[in-house]
Amino acid sequence: MQIYDVESAQQTLLQRSSWDTVNVPEALLERLAQLFGERLSPEEGVRRILADVRRRGVAAVSHWSQQLDGVVPAAWVVPRSAIEAAYATVDAAVVAALQLAARRVEQFHRRQPALSWIHNDAEGTLGQLVRPIERVGIYVPGGSAPLPSSLLMVAVPARVAGVPFVAAISPPQRATGLPHPAILVAADIAGVDAVYVAGGAQAIGALAFGAEPIERVDKIFGPGSLFTTLAKRQVFGIVGIDGLPGPTETLVIADANADPQLAAADLLAQAEHDLLASAILLTPSRPLAESVQAAVLAQLEERSRHEIIAAALARNSGIVVTESLEQALELANRYAPEHLCLLVADPWSHLGQIRNAGGVFLGERSFEVLGDYVAGPSHVMPTGGTARYASPVNVNDFVKLISVVGLNEQALQAVGPAAATLADAEGLDGHAAAVQRRLSSPNHPFPPSEA
Repeated sequence: MQIYDVESAQQTLLQRSSWDTVNVPEALLERLAQLFGERLSPEEGVRRILADVRRRGVAAVSHWSQQLDGVVPAAWVVPRSAIEAAYATVDAAVVAALQLAARRVEQFHRRQPALSWIHNDAEGTLGQLVRPIERVGIYVPGGSAPLPSSLLMVAVPARVAGVPFVAAISPPQRATGLPHPAILVAADIAGVDAVYVAGGAQAIGALAFGAEPIERVDKIFGPGSLFTTLAKRQVFGIVGIDGLPGPTETLVIADANADPQLAAADLLAQAEHDLLASAILLTPSRPLAESVQAAVLAQLEERSRHEIIAAALARNSGIVVTESLEQALELANRYAPEHLCLLVADPWSHLGQIRNAGGVFLGERSFEVLGDYVAGPSHVMPTGGTARYASPVNVNDFVKLISVVGLNEQALQAVGPAAATLADAEGLDGHAAAVQRRLSSPNHPFPPSEA
């Protein structure tokens, strides 16, 4: 890992860019040209896949599954028997860990309910109704590192929020034509209503438009590849989406007394996600920076995904030596990381200074990997600097608010003239007339309904 000073880091490592400005590898462009018979951008390729799914339904999903995944599942809906059989192929310790994680995620999210309320006074009634979204779909990647934990981190809060129908969709494995068994087990533990078999842009299209027997949903959640993210962006408006997740990222702040071995382990854990993952250390201590740098090199060879880690460390990661801990905290706020880890002597004393982060991890015993699996909050957090305005997945993502307005004559007389004035100011005389007709006529009850 390279060591930077603050000025050079701000011009390179800490410089944010849009998630979709990543240079597309030439091999990927050539693959798109083979698929479509002409050279297209990934965005245009996704647009064509979505249009095809919208027009032809499951026939298009089948076509693109064969073209992109090399397999068409025997059934688009995973049967209950296959889910039950998955337990036999997943280690019992993994099943127990998933069950523990689900319990803790549920316990955490039950502490953040969204509440309906009604307020009555002399002018009538105002309030809000909280209603769950009716149908939610969760995309679960199933590549080299399937993520059953990500399914729990979305499905469990959805259940807590009261969503009536929760579906998961995940790519088929070539050997079985089914999603990874651990994903099937996680779906069962989370109480998912249906598990569909499809990947990539065609899976997002099936959830957004419906492709019988894959049922359409109202909101789509879940991370994925560039194609999945582009597809989510293109169907937004037809359905809701949780966001446009970019590569995962961790920013660690450590003081001179931090354990360099632990700091290195945390950075490596982040970098092993994929080639675009980002792992950054900020510290006012150059000796610590150099110790962590050495520890990263030493521990790297022990990791099974060392080639992916090495690429991520070289491309998007580094160590920044700051002038002070305060400067490190300010740089962190500007960067707005997905994960912010405080490996400092008294992390609680700095919590009030944190303004922008998806999640804050306080101390060496409360580290990000625990948050990835079993801490309790959802590990689906805002990336790419969006923590400046976005939040981790939570109960509020699965509900909508309905305003309740039940004003009476007293309220009409008190606020109606102002409403008419504003309507006239906006050139909407029909609005103003609707107010004036009521102000100039006495309140009368509705006529009795005919039998």
